[in-house]
Amino acid sequence: MGYYIDLKKISIDQYKKILKTTTLIPSWKVLEENIDENMDRIKSFNIPHLAELKNRLKDKTKVQEFAKQSGLSENYLTVLRRVINGYHPKPNRIKDFPAISEKTVEKLEKVGIKNTLHLYDHILTEESRAGLAQQTGINKKEMLKLTKLCDLSRIKWVNHTFAYVLYEAGYDTAKKVTKADYTELYEEIKALNAARKLYPAHIGLNDMRRLIEGAKMVALEVEY
Repeated sequence: MGYYIDLKKISIDQYKKILKTTTLIPSWKVLEENIDENMDRIKSFNIPHLAELKNRLKDKTKVQEFAKQSGLSENYLTVLRRVINGYHPKPNRIKDFPAISEKTVEKLEKVGIKNTLHLYDHILTEESRAGLAQQTGINKKEMLKLTKLCDLSRIKWVNHTFAYVLYEAGYDTAKKVTKADYTELYEEIKALNAARKLYPAHIGLNDMRRLIEGAKMVALEVEY
């Protein structure tokens, strides 16, 4: 499936169900209104899946054009565009991870690997990780850490800092996040941050719930 979620595999009908069960942030609540009617209207414009919808809403001009065609409000479509784009988050830069040494960053950059998207195909299997380790001189322990941080970075909402927080909390793979109880995860992350001051922002219960929902959408294809 690859680093990113394959949006062609999420049909508009499937996305209806996702919207009905996803915990949305307050500024995205407009998407909870008339879900069936709005998604059916979108589907009627020969838009079978999220990949095509993302393309139709590619920029502000496209949003305005589709608002006129469909009768859906520009505000609704703008929010929808933000949410869909969130399924393909910007890759995390390797040098931004608190847990990775400067020497490791330099070794990876020498072979053209600067972010988690560049790294992903190199860490999918033990064999591919061993090959990269041999090529760069990065030791096995550090390579496994890179693998886990890269895996976590694929989850919506997870930046370089929070990937490290999850790693330190023991939720060090996307698969482990999918199996987490959001209330337990919240308490563990809260306790870890109180003890070590890893991040300044407040992360609430709903954030933990959204995190787990996001993890369940990525392909669990990294071999450990």
